[in-house]
Amino acid sequence: MPQTLPEAAEPPATAEVPDTHETPPLDRGLLAAVEAILLSVERPIPVAKIAEPITPVLGIEVGGADVEAAITALNDEYDTQGRAFRIEPVSGGYRLMTRPEHAPVIAAMHRARATTRLSRPALETLSIIAYRQPVTRAELEAIRGVACGEVLRSLLDRKMIKIAGRAEELGRPMLYGTTPQFLDAFGLANIKDLPKPEELADRLEQSQGS
Repeated sequence: MPQTLPEAAEPPATAEVPDTHETPPLDRGLLAAVEAILLSVERPIPVAKIAEPITPVLGIEVGGADVEAAITALNDEYDTQGRAFRIEPVSGGYRLMTRPEHAPVIAAMHRARATTRLSRPALETLSIIAYRQPVTRAELEAIRGVACGEVLRSLLDRKMIKIAGRAEELGRPMLYGTTPQFLDAFGLANIKDLPKPEELADRLEQSQGS
């Protein structure tokens, strides 16, 4: 009588090892340091300038990528907590800024203060420079139909515009362009973020009023 071979024993089940590898959380000291620096400055600050003082103070190597990650983490916290501000890219750097939905209350507060506004001619001239830059004085005056010398000096004094070079034409007239202060004043990361031309004058007036 033929013998039946014993059934082969099933190999013991291999227990699945859970993947415990997780990205370590960012150092709280780094987050606090980045936040403190952004709270202490009045103008946008580049990533490299944020990282520079942190390394010697915290004793850890901090690079641009670390700062960017810290900014992302801080913004996630602000969003979760419903804070009134976020860290936004402005004019080649970062700055703490209030959220757009709070603009009316901030504008109302600032309207109560006495402020020196740009004149209508200055607003018009600044709008033309913003969209046509680099532009010469002759081009500005041809568009506006009036002399712009005094207005240009006023805008230069306010550091809203700068001399961006000289045109390659007879007399080598000066070319004018906007400055980082212009971007900062109106919350723009770069010139590409400019609103439509018809909206710019209203936006300039609102900023000056706030």
